[in-house]
Amino acid sequence: MPSVRDFLERLRPSGTPGAATISAVPADRVGERSAELEPVLVRLEGVHAEVSRIRHVADVEAELRTDAAVEEARAIVAAAHRAAEAERRDAAGKARSRAAAESRDLLADAIREASAVAETTRARRPGFVDRVLSEARAEVIDIVGGAP
Repeated sequence: MPSVRDFLERLRPSGTPGAATISAVPADRVGERSAELEPVLVRLEGVHAEVSRIRHVADVEAELRTDAAVEEARAIVAAAHRAAEAERRDAAGKARSRAAAESRDLLADAIREASAVAETTRARRPGFVDRVLSEARAEVIDIVGGAP
């Protein structure tokens, strides 16, 4: 786009007042610049095409890398879920084993305690039977009122 100066340059008088001279054509600065820059810009068309090609290749590669990264992330997450599930199963198995061992220990303790109680009962039974019989005889004698 021509600048204001270029526009005003076109309106400048071609000569100073005075004697008649050959009239001049106003300078076409825009045309001069266009003529000067056109060969350079024509050479840059190939560069612009190369830049577009490189940008397209980079976009395609970026998309491929992004897709690959997404797939890799999905694979990592899936592996983490599998590992977490395996850890949960392992922890549950260990907890069941500990619970089973505790149950066996408690059962063994209960069996030992029951055996001890049964042994104590067998050891004390004759004395209890004698004492109960003695007390029962005493009660009967008191009730009957006589001596044996």
